[in-house]
Amino acid sequence: MSNKILFGSQEDLDEILAAEAELGKIKSSEAADVYAVMDCLEPGKLVVGKISHVDDQEVLIDVNFKSEGVIDRAEFKDSDTLEVGSEIEVFVEKLEDGDGRLVLSKQKADFVRVWDRIHEAFENNEIVRGALTKRIKGGVVVDLFGIDAFLPGSQIDLRQIPDINALIGQEFDLKVIKVNKTRRNIVVSRRVVLEEERNRQRGDILDTLEKDQVRKGIVKNITDFGAFIDLGGVDGLLHITDMSYKRINHPSEMLQLGQEVEVKVLDFNDKKERISLGMKQLKPHPWKDVAARYPEGMIATGKVVSITDYGAFIELDSGIEGLIHVSEMSWTQHVKHPSKILVVGQEVEAVVLKVEEDAERISLGMKQLESDPWDSIDAELPPGARVVGEIRNLASFGAFVEIKEGVDGLIHVSDMSWTKKITHPNELVKKGDKVECVVLAVDREKRRISLSMKHLTEDPWDVVETTHPVDSEVKGKIVRLLDRGVVVELDDGLEGFIPVSKLSAEFIKVPADAFKVGDDVPAVVTEIDMDNRKLYLSVADYFKNRDEAEVQEWMNAHKPGENAEAPKKKASKKKANEEAAE
Repeated sequence: MSNKILFGSQEDLDEILAAEAELGKIKSSEAADVYAVMDCLEPGKLVVGKISHVDDQEVLIDVNFKSEGVIDRAEFKDSDTLEVGSEIEVFVEKLEDGDGRLVLSKQKADFVRVWDRIHEAFENNEIVRGALTKRIKGGVVVDLFGIDAFLPGSQIDLRQIPDINALIGQEFDLKVIKVNKTRRNIVVSRRVVLEEERNRQRGDILDTLEKDQVRKGIVKNITDFGAFIDLGGVDGLLHITDMSYKRINHPSEMLQLGQEVEVKVLDFNDKKERISLGMKQLKPHPWKDVAARYPEGMIATGKVVSITDYGAFIELDSGIEGLIHVSEMSWTQHVKHPSKILVVGQEVEAVVLKVEEDAERISLGMKQLESDPWDSIDAELPPGARVVGEIRNLASFGAFVEIKEGVDGLIHVSDMSWTKKITHPNELVKKGDKVECVVLAVDREKRRISLSMKHLTEDPWDVVETTHPVDSEVKGKIVRLLDRGVVVELDDGLEGFIPVSKLSAEFIKVPADAFKVGDDVPAVVTEIDMDNRKLYLSVADYFKNRDEAEVQEWMNAHKPGENAEAPKKKASKKKANEEAAE
C-alpha cells in the first residue's frame, strides 16, 4: 500500500482503507501512514523524500506519492550530494503539472529552511557570513546559508573595486539590508560592515593620534598634488613634496590605488580633521653632510632632470640636485638656452663650484672641465697684434668680432675710421664679414678686448700739414649737403668743409640750389683745425687765379636753380643737427 495514493471523500477513503485492512492487504499502521502522507503533500509545504534517479536534466524524488516528484537539476549546487537513496528535504510547488507530475523545488526548500534565520539577522542587524560565488550584472551572487543572496557592486567595499572577479570564492562578513520573502529576494552589504568597523577604528585612531607617529595606511585616492591615505577610518593627505626627497612629477610615479604604505604623521588641526602625512621623513635627510660628500672642486656625475631658461638641474643622488647655470656650460659656445646642448635624462659630468647645505643648493659647472681660453689671452693677443675675425653681432656703438673660439672683441665705432664719422657700424661692415683689426687692449678680468680697424693704417691727420698744407689745391667729391655748406671727401679719405659762401662767386642761398651729392669740386685749403680734426676749403679761392673762361665754365655748370631735383634742407631742427654733426 506504500506506493498507493487514494483520492475521494473522507468517508469513501475510510471505507476503502477498512476494506483493504479486512482483506489483509494493509495493516492499520499503514493506513495511518497514508493519512500522514496526504496531510503533508500540499503546495507550499516541506517534505522529506529519497532521491530515486539523477540525470543531466532532472532529479526524481520519491515522497510516497502516486508519482515521483521532479526537480530541475539546475537547482542543485555543484557541492550538493546527489546519490540515489539519499534523503533530501524539498518544497512542494504543485501536486500536478501539465504532464501530471509532482513538481518539487530544492531551492525553495532551502529558502524556507533558512528564512527565519535570515529574517532574524535582518531584524537584529546581525553580521552574517557569506561566500561570493559568481559575478552578475550589477553585483555578485552570495551563498548565504545555502541560498543565493545579491550583493550590489556599490556595497562590496568602501571604494570602487578594480577587479571584482578577484573576490569570487572568498568569504566575507555581511549584513542583510533588504528582504522580501514573497519574491525570495535577499540583499546583503559588505560596505555597511566596513563602515561600522571604520567608524570604530576612527574613534580609536583619533584618540591615539600623535605627531611624529609612524602608521600604516592604504592609498585611497591620487591627485596631481598628492595622495589621500586611509589610516583606518581617518584620511590623511600625503603631499607630493613629502613623498620623496628626489624630484617627482606626479604621485602615480610612486603610489598605486590600494597600495599599503608606511607614513609619518607630520601635523593635524585641533579637531584632527586635517592630517598631514609624510613618507620621505622616514628616511635620513639626503642633504645632511652634503658638503663633505660633494666638496668644491669635485667632479660629479649626474642625470639631467629638468631644464629651464637659466640652466639645467642635475640629480647627483636621490634627493640631491645641483644647478648648472647657462653661463657655466661653456667657455667658447654662446649658449642661448640649455636645451641647445643638454636633454632631460642625459648623463653629464660637472665640477662642484659651491655648496650651500642650509639652503640645499649646489652650483655646478661644465666649462670648468676644460681650460679657460682667457687664461692665456694676454700672451696670445698682446696690444698691437693683428688678428682676423668674423663679425658676430652689431650694436649701435660698435661691432663684436670673434677672434678665436669663445673669445670676442669689440670694435667701437670711433675705432673704425680715421677720417669718416661713423654713426653706425653697418655703414662699413655687416654680420658675417671677415675683418682684420688690431688689438688695442685686453682686460682679462672683465673678459674684454678692444679692437680697432683704423689702426691698421697710419693716422692721416698726423701728416695733414704736409700732405694738405694751407693754400694747397685739392680735389674732392661732395658726400653731404648742409644748409651752410658741403662736406667733401678728398682722395686720401680725409674730409673737408666748404662753406656756402665759398662754393661760388655768385650768391647761393643753400648748396642744394646748385650742387648735388657726388659732384666733383676743386678747392684750396684755407684752414687746418688740428684740435677738431677739420679741414676748411674754398672753391672761390681756387678760381681766383684762373682764367675767365675756366671760371665761367664752372659758374655755368653750377648756376642756382640748375639742380632743382636735389632735396632742399630747410628744417631748422635738421639744420641744427647737421651743423652739430659737422
